[in-house]
Amino acid sequence: MEKIKWGVLGTANIARYATIPGLKLAEHCELYAIAGRSAEKADAFKKEYGFAKAYGSYDELIADKDVQAVYIPLPNNLHLKWVKAALQKGKHVLCEKPLALNAGDAREMYETARKNGVYLMEAYAYLHSPYVESLKKDVADGVIGNIDYIESAFITQGYKEDFRLHKELGGGALYDLGCYCTTMILSLVGSDPDFVKADAEFSDEGVDVNTTAIIRFKNGTRASFNVGMILGQNTNARFDRLYVHGTKGSIRSEVEYNQEGNVSYKVFTNTGITERKIFVPQNYSLELEQLNRCILNGETPHVTPEFSIKNAELMDKIFKEIGY
Repeated sequence: MEKIKWGVLGTANIARYATIPGLKLAEHCELYAIAGRSAEKADAFKKEYGFAKAYGSYDELIADKDVQAVYIPLPNNLHLKWVKAALQKGKHVLCEKPLALNAGDAREMYETARKNGVYLMEAYAYLHSPYVESLKKDVADGVIGNIDYIESAFITQGYKEDFRLHKELGGGALYDLGCYCTTMILSLVGSDPDFVKADAEFSDEGVDVNTTAIIRFKNGTRASFNVGMILGQNTNARFDRLYVHGTKGSIRSEVEYNQEGNVSYKVFTNTGITERKIFVPQNYSLELEQLNRCILNGETPHVTPEFSIKNAELMDKIFKEIGY
């Protein structure tokens, strides 16, 4: 069966530990090319993972006529430049979240994709999970009635040396973690926001390290979330939560975003408590397979341009509120 020749633009940890393993698992994927900031780094990845080619610059990879699709795990401030560069070379692109630093940049990227007749999808691997699909189905089926309120949290360890701590690289808790909460909320609420209030604690470097937001939607649903990068110092501690409160019941989950394996959440209604048990494959392989189907069969991207732009617009409002 036909395979898509994938190039990976960068040697970031998320590529090493998540997306490259996903490429190896996914159907219709060929690990074709890897590019790094140095030939030595790229060659090390080539040998470790079995890429056919290694390049010491990003330009060389996107100039390779055999590369059909490019995965971009670069720091947030580099997304606009390299996404557009790859799209203009006729490459399909999967770009790590957040796709853009603002909604204007997101629109510009999607317009570039449209003009060049290629796919661009924002990489929210967790949104491809059967766990999320089950949550969305319970809500859509009215199991807990109409949603009144959603609360979510994603809090991680205390970072020390990390690009996410630098403002010039598009760092901070909202960019890194808050986008999970906003996309999860938007996935469940079929309405547009009409009120946003938020506040944040900032680091000495000028990035938000603990951010809280309240959102009201036009249909009356309310949501709140808290994200942080300061749970502990040099620990692996992490805290995730999603509660969905409806007119007939509620859903409670403490499953980590991007969790795989056996996971579950509980549904509370007047008739009792039901536990949904779900097996989740490697989410990164699921998103790669879905984009491959778009390329090969014309399927619609699971994370659509409209959804990504809507999320970027919501993020913009929160950034304005916190003064980032």
